[in-house]
Formats: sequence, C-alpha cells, structure tokens
Amino acid sequence: MKKNRSSISKSASYQEMGEYWDQKDLDEIWDQTEPAEFSVSLQSEVNYYPIDSALSDKIRDLAKRHGVSLQT
Repeated sequence: MKKNRSSISKSASYQEMGEYWDQKDLDEIWDQTEPAEFSVSLQSEVNYYPIDSALSDKIRDLAKRHGVSLQT
C-alpha cells in the first residue's frame, strides 16, 4: 500500500486502516468524505451441461431446501 493511501484514516497499511475503522463510525467523519463516481460492468455467462436425471433431482431438492434457484 502506498504511504497514506487512505485520505481519512491516514493509514500506511491495510492493518492500520482496519484498526482505524474498528474504532470509528462513518457518521463521526461524514463531513470529511467526498462523493465518488464509478461504473460497474457486470457480465454473466450461462453454460448448459447434460447431467444424469438423478443428479438433477438432487440439485433441485437441495436448491429448494436452501431457498435458492436452480441457477444459483
């Protein structure tokens, strides 16, 4: 990490930054923050593979028990 990379905590390492934020709440230093703009590019890919129907049934049952979709 570059020296004083964190503008608020003035930390020289990730460990120091973690220790700083363990002791602070954002509302204590909100006036020191600046708006940030960034973009996120999310890309997903779908692949289909043939599997045995018994395995497919097990996956379906597990997904249902855990409350998630089959795709998850």
